[in-house]
Amino acid sequence: MIKINHKWLDVSQIQPGIASAKELEILQLLAGYETVFEYPSLEELDFEIQLRLRVIEAAISLDKSGAEFATLEESETNPRYWHLAKDGTFTLQLGIPPHVAVTDIFQNGRQYAFECGTAIVVTFLRAIMDVIGPRKFDYLFSDLFLYDWHPPTNMALNVHRGTDFLPGDCLYFKNPEHNEKTPEWQGENVILLRKNLYFGHGIGITNAKGIIDELNVNRKLNAAISAYLTKHIVSLDSSYYHGTVQPYPVREGSHLDSLPNLIVSEIGSKLLLS
Repeated sequence: MIKINHKWLDVSQIQPGIASAKELEILQLLAGYETVFEYPSLEELDFEIQLRLRVIEAAISLDKSGAEFATLEESETNPRYWHLAKDGTFTLQLGIPPHVAVTDIFQNGRQYAFECGTAIVVTFLRAIMDVIGPRKFDYLFSDLFLYDWHPPTNMALNVHRGTDFLPGDCLYFKNPEHNEKTPEWQGENVILLRKNLYFGHGIGITNAKGIIDELNVNRKLNAAISAYLTKHIVSLDSSYYHGTVQPYPVREGSHLDSLPNLIVSEIGSKLLLS
């Protein structure tokens, strides 16, 4: 369910103007869950959807980049842009703007190898950069580093448990009986691309069965408990980044193009647009 400025939103009034099927899927999921998703304005709802779309695009781009899976100790990077410490931490080389270093991971992925936690952070960083632009990105992430599932400063996240999964969420498949000799297979962080389609670094883009089958192959001898999708959900906090791009530029072709002409009325507790 969606609230705009404390009023329920009747999404049927804005669905006809949605620009793409992906946007419509996210909007319908937001409206259909029992969870209440509340935004101060329609602009912030639209910003949330656009940020999620950029996460999806970044995940697909990372999959195509050629970047490989590796443990922290076996990580690799492009030394022109990143300094790689022995523990697997990536830090910016002197004088390299953060947006340039992040972009290089996607452009020259074959020079990189890292584990799935870093892959999620990199995906989120690319999405943020694509939405707020390189100048503001460089300001927010001036001391950028990459290390496992450790969000850098100014990576604002929402973390909760539930089943209200949305495209652009980071979800987690747990492998409770993994082989202790290969702890990297204890689970897989994934980005939900759409219903039952996930990107998992090192596994690729596949459905839930594909993720689970790959994890189950890497269990201890005589394991009886299958890997499974948990209720752990991590997403970018769109409200934090919306504040960095004020005034928010309405996209050409967006359903928000017609906002100045909307007539807003309230019937009971429901917000209606016409």
